[in-house]
Amino acid sequence: MSQEILATIPHRPPFLFIDEIKEVRTDGAVCTRTFRADEPFYSGHYPGNPITPGVLLCESVFQTGAIYLTKKLQAEGVTASDKTPVLCRIEEAKFKGMVKPGDTVTIEVKHVETLQQFHFLTGNVRLDGKVVLSIRFALALVTQTV
Repeated sequence: MSQEILATIPHRPPFLFIDEIKEVRTDGAVCTRTFRADEPFYSGHYPGNPITPGVLLCESVFQTGAIYLTKKLQAEGVTASDKTPVLCRIEEAKFKGMVKPGDTVTIEVKHVETLQQFHFLTGNVRLDGKVVLSIRFALALVTQTV
């Protein structure tokens, strides 16, 4: 697990679905995740023929979006330590393939627009270069209250 990821977003195992940050650009980010056969959700999600739950593939996209937004703020000189990226919209999730235990996926998000504190993005998950999930979503940067 990357220290860079842990320093960027608040997610922690067992609910961290990014292994590596490959690239952060001005318009998006690319991360990867290998789904290990020993992960506990496989024992109950189609026993005997385990499939990675679609909701977890979506979560990997949302976490990549959170990495992008946090890195974007940091690049702009904004302290992001008091901001939490929170999912506020999911649209048009399209599942086009299955991810099995042992598969490594590439997750990419692209920024579409920002309206006040709402950031609209698109994302996809690829396995062996083929899109297995495409989705549109929005994240809001919420000030932490501790």
